[in-house]
Amino acid sequence: MTPPAAKVLIVSASMGAGHDGVAAELARRLAAAGVRVAVVDVLALLPLRLGVVLRWWYRTVMLRAPWLYAIVYRIFFVSRRASRARAVSPLTVVVAAGLSRVVRRLRPSLVVPVFHVAAQAAGHLRSRGRLAVPSVVVLTDFAAHRLWLHGGNDRYLCPDAATALAVTAATGRPAFRHAPIVRPGFAAVRAPGRSVHTRLGLPDGDRIVLVGAGAWGVGRVVRTARALCRSGPRNRPRDRQGDGQGDGQESGRYVPVVLCGRNEGLRRRLSRLFGEPPGPAGLALGWRDDLPGLLAAAYALVDNAAGLTCREAFAARVPVVTCLPIPGHGRDGVLAMARAGVSVHVRRPAGLLRELDRLAPGSPARAALTARAEALFDAEPAEALLLRFARPDGAALTVS
Repeated sequence: MTPPAAKVLIVSASMGAGHDGVAAELARRLAAAGVRVAVVDVLALLPLRLGVVLRWWYRTVMLRAPWLYAIVYRIFFVSRRASRARAVSPLTVVVAAGLSRVVRRLRPSLVVPVFHVAAQAAGHLRSRGRLAVPSVVVLTDFAAHRLWLHGGNDRYLCPDAATALAVTAATGRPAFRHAPIVRPGFAAVRAPGRSVHTRLGLPDGDRIVLVGAGAWGVGRVVRTARALCRSGPRNRPRDRQGDGQGDGQESGRYVPVVLCGRNEGLRRRLSRLFGEPPGPAGLALGWRDDLPGLLAAAYALVDNAAGLTCREAFAARVPVVTCLPIPGHGRDGVLAMARAGVSVHVRRPAGLLRELDRLAPGSPARAALTARAEALFDAEPAEALLLRFARPDGAALTVS
């Protein structure tokens, strides 16, 4: 008799786009291996549209009062008092009840949280015997704050060895390093950027520096863009004719292309700062589906949150420089990435140009940085690790 196919329940969160991006790619890979996959939004598990309210609150605070999020993060996410706390938060209890209902309905053989509240809820259920199948947390942050950590979860998959060691020390549970979960298009051979420059209306020789702001367009990216606009004309790369001037337009040695996500107000503000074509000092783009092509043409990525876009840049062998991180998990994440040696953190925009100059194509600094980031992909893929726990009969599956 043929054993039943495994079913994996991935628990994500529509907080921005990073967690959902990881969930979607992980689901695609598992489905390709013959696993049935369901993805649920943890916010949808909350009653009375509380998930919608929570997302609105978080987005509003990050856009208008990031200092408030910094306080909340320090008190509830990473403080020593929070680390010693044993009580389960009301939010975790409510989410756990909703997750329990979904598990009874779908009957998965494995639960995979990719968001910290989901990890708390799954661990809570496991520790109380209310979740009969394993829970394996895929940690999407380089810095594992307290809300990711619950000893009730069976295993953790982490972005690097240092994070895995910290998770095991905190929870007592096995933790493994896994390769970054990004779409395959980012790892394709780098194509010439000419078509991208043409599509964006930029001279072929311009050094595009992508500036990430997440799906919601958060952070102090205007300050970052201003610093790049002042880069001046020196070190300008030569075009195909070798005259060093592209189409003759004067511009800085770096051209900021800011990814504003779905923040139309930020895009308009930056467009006014940059000026209008021809010859703008930079570009402000809305939500884009062609990020693999943009990264293929980019000189570097300047990021402020250590999220999925950084992993995509790692896959594309594009250097990542972080500056003016968003508070809380963003700040801790960029510092953890810098300690891992896969990115460079610049404390102030004034140092940004100097660091970008140091990472010139062909330089030892650029080669070393991108090599360390690329080495992250030498770890075992997350889907291969998950498949060890997903089959009801314990049989091995081959990832296609």
